[in-house]
Parts: sequence; structure tokens; C-alpha cells
Amino acid sequence: MAGKIRVWDPIVRVAHWALVASIAVAWISGDEWQALHETAGYAAVGIVALRVVWGFVGSRHARFSDFVRGPSTVLAYLRDLAAGRERRHLGHNPAGGAMIVALLATILGLGLTGWLGTTDALWGVDWIEEAHETLADGLVVLVALHIAGVLLASIREGENLIRAMVTGRKRLGEPAQ
Repeated sequence: MAGKIRVWDPIVRVAHWALVASIAVAWISGDEWQALHETAGYAAVGIVALRVVWGFVGSRHARFSDFVRGPSTVLAYLRDLAAGRERRHLGHNPAGGAMIVALLATILGLGLTGWLGTTDALWGVDWIEEAHETLADGLVVLVALHIAGVLLASIREGENLIRAMVTGRKRLGEPAQ
């Protein structure tokens, strides 16, 4: 793989695709197969917990310190993106970092509201069920935006980012951060 560099380690990649699978299973099984839905939801929460830990102790581009930026940096990146002058980042760009935080937080919120809905105190309570459904709908929107962002970045950067999340490698090139 000449001209390529390892960016995402196996834990990041396996966790990413396992999370995709568990969320898909949870979504598909939501109204029909409660036991499968709960198992997939708990798996997703476990994967997120692993990813959060790995975000502090993992490899360089896995660490939150490498890609989580403040709102002003994210907004500046989005302005540059809209103007067609965004910089390439070897790891996640600032918008991608914000998306990761939003996805992880939403999945944790889904796990919490799902679990609360199974407790004796809150089983069948409307606001818990509504919160869970609202978070699920929000997750669908975030996933759609995530996929759109990956496709846009792939086109703009001339690199298949989906393949990069499978292989862990991206091309070397300027400018990279």
C-alpha cells in the first residue's frame, strides 16, 4: 500500500462496524422482536463504552483529543466546507468529530431510556417511551448526515473513506493534520 498510512486502528474499525450492525438490528427489531431489540441495544451501549475508553487511551487518531474541537472550530470548518476551501485532515475533520460525539451521546441516551423503560418504576411511562422514540428518530437523522458527510468528504478529498474505515489506511497527501 504505497503512499498510504494507517490512521484507524483495528479497535476503532471493528467497533465502528459492530456499532453499525447492532444499531441496524435494534432498528429493524424495534417493534417486533423485543428480546433481540434489547440485546442489540445493550450491545450498542457496550460498544460505545469501549469506544469512549479507547477515545482516551487508544492510538493517536482514536483519541478524542485528536478530533474533538470546540463549536467555533467546527463552525469555521463548515464555513470553509461551504466555500470549498476546507482543509483535509488525516484523521476525522472537526465536523466528523462533532458527529462522533453526537452519535455516541445519542446512542447512550437510547440505551438509558431503553433500560429505564424496562424498570418496574418506569415501565410503560409515556415520557420514557417518547424520549426513546425521539432519540431513535434523531439517531436516524444523525446517521443520514454522517453518511452524507462521509460521501461528500470522499468526493471532495478524492478518497474512498468507507474503504479507509475498512482497511484503516488513508493516502498521504497535503495538507494533512
